[in-house]
Amino acid sequence: MKKIILPALLAVSLLVSPVIAGTPAASKAAVSSSKAATKTFKLQPQLSTLGWEGKKVTGQHNGNVQFKEGTLQVSGNQIVGGMFTVDMNTLKVEDIKDAGMNGKLMGHLRSDDFFSIEKNPTATFKITKVTTMKADAAGNNATITGDLTIKGITKPVSFPAKTGVKGDLASASGTATIDRTKFDIKYGSKSFFEGIGDKAIMDDFTLSFNVIAKSEGKSSASVK
Repeated sequence: MKKIILPALLAVSLLVSPVIAGTPAASKAAVSSSKAATKTFKLQPQLSTLGWEGKKVTGQHNGNVQFKEGTLQVSGNQIVGGMFTVDMNTLKVEDIKDAGMNGKLMGHLRSDDFFSIEKNPTATFKITKVTTMKADAAGNNATITGDLTIKGITKPVSFPAKTGVKGDLASASGTATIDRTKFDIKYGSKSFFEGIGDKAIMDDFTLSFNVIAKSEGKSSASVK
């Protein structure tokens, strides 16, 4: 009888062992997948703002432009990606109150000297990397890197930002400094035109943004 029972017990143990050994690995894989899951948050254009400021030797101008659409990708309580489209036809100048002078500058900004809006009605920004950091004096707690497309030209840019996720809302705010000449906006630049004196326009302009996005309730596992 013992000769029959012992082989039977051994056979059962061999059959059960792989199942028991595989359980922790399966659980670990499930946890890893859960950690990698991301949610899509849809940009709320009516709650988001994008302002611009450009400087020249004799002064400066500022205004705003509106987001058309966009999304933020969120993993846990951190923003990890995103894509935004800006409607360049909404470009406005705020500091000039005289209608005639305002219209003149607007016409110039819309021309090929600057943003070529008729040919390029949208600009886009795609987040490629978000690096968290210790909050600075301005409250910036992350460095956002991405591909900015203006006038059909795409260049990488990086800037500090204050990011946060709370419940079904995600937000990011900050100021990005952009070298306009990299996007073929060279009008009035000392870097390309000599002897223009006080008519020179600075190569750098700034974009101040505050984006707010709401969860769509969709999630997906990262393939990374």
